[in-house]
Amino acid sequence: ANGTSGNAVVFAGVTVIIALLALNLTGVGFLGLMGSAGALSIVIAVLVALSLVPAVLGLAGMRVLTKSERAKLQELGASQDASPVETPASTTPVLANRHPILVMVSVIAALGILAIPASSLRLALPDGGSESPDSTANKSYNLIADSFGSGANGNLVAIAQLPESLEDLEQLELQATLATELSSLASVASVLPAGVSESGTELMFAVIPEAGPTSESTEQLVFDIRNLGAELEQSLAVSMEVTGIAAINIDMSKKLADVLPLYLGTVILLSLVLLIVVFRSLLVPPIATGGFLLTVFATLGAVVAVYQWGWLADLFGVYQAGPLLSFLPTILIGITFGLAMDYQLFLVSGMREAYVRGKSANESINYGMHLGRAVVVAAAIIMIAVFGGFAFSHLAIMKPMGFGLAMGVLIDAFLVRLLLMPAVMTLLGKSAWWIPKWLDRLLPDVDVEGAKLERNHVQA
Repeated sequence: ANGTSGNAVVFAGVTVIIALLALNLTGVGFLGLMGSAGALSIVIAVLVALSLVPAVLGLAGMRVLTKSERAKLQELGASQDASPVETPASTTPVLANRHPILVMVSVIAALGILAIPASSLRLALPDGGSESPDSTANKSYNLIADSFGSGANGNLVAIAQLPESLEDLEQLELQATLATELSSLASVASVLPAGVSESGTELMFAVIPEAGPTSESTEQLVFDIRNLGAELEQSLAVSMEVTGIAAINIDMSKKLADVLPLYLGTVILLSLVLLIVVFRSLLVPPIATGGFLLTVFATLGAVVAVYQWGWLADLFGVYQAGPLLSFLPTILIGITFGLAMDYQLFLVSGMREAYVRGKSANESINYGMHLGRAVVVAAAIIMIAVFGGFAFSHLAIMKPMGFGLAMGVLIDAFLVRLLLMPAVMTLLGKSAWWIPKWLDRLLPDVDVEGAKLERNHVQA
């Protein structure tokens, strides 16, 4: 088991480690720390699975089996010290093997429709308005909004830097000019001069937006103030910057959105190389990563539909529909990718094992599916239950994350890995395992299927 499944566990762990360590590419400190800590825990888990668990099972011996299983072995002529009898997996064709075109078209169409809302994805950090109505955060948010307007919950601070200190009258005139310029921008409710630095070279203004801190108009206002600063630098030699909690959240959301393609591309590229080494195929890895991309877009579409559009809001306890948590897509991609590649390895390593031992392409697909699908289903149900529990948390920041991860596992395990992937491989047939001879010679032989181990036993 360590020679076959153990190798699969190692490479499944490596794919998860890649996805977690790649969080450092975001440039956001807390995400990088979360990824590094998670990767370390995966390393420990893999080491435990390959050392402690086999050691304990070795000490337990045949006692790990039930009485009926031990009795069955005795009927087959196996003694307590004999090697376990291999029970061949069922060769009954699975659904994806019987109707590959129907399964492939149906799954791709369903995931494509589910992914449509993802085109309107907006990222932000949740404000008090999205919390439970019973929470103090929501009560204070609504009290401020009702009394002073929604924009009072997301004040922006504009800082104008002057080339030199001015006389009092000139300073007042410049303050009035800058306040007028700021007030002329769209979505500004009011502008108040808020202070002058001791040196007299910095002027501070409190800019109150018309809408809340997560609205599209407030986001645009932050960029408009920066554009205004560029104009003022040319006309008045005055530079202007904008800050405040709302502006910081907007900048962080934009930074994470901009780095998302780099993060996704890096993870997919490294995983393609790893999967090519593991499966010694040029077509199986793109099938695996292509299915993962479908999972990502479909999952984001489902999250947008519920938490941004407000569909099924009552069912999932969405108090105020709005932009998604800014780092949700990054975490969703990282965790879902690790789990998806785990499921891929569990299923396809069994297929590869059967194929290299002489079974036909179709037989190996059925063999691998029957051998690994119970593990994949059980693992997926566990993760869906864990993540799904957070979807009903009282914290607004946890709800979409739990829902998204649960949906990602549900879609990837049951639609992509158990249906789409074997259907596509059935259509490809023997060519699914094709690899150029020159590349096959260059790649290291990691022997996931344990062929070397089997030959050693035969020679012994």
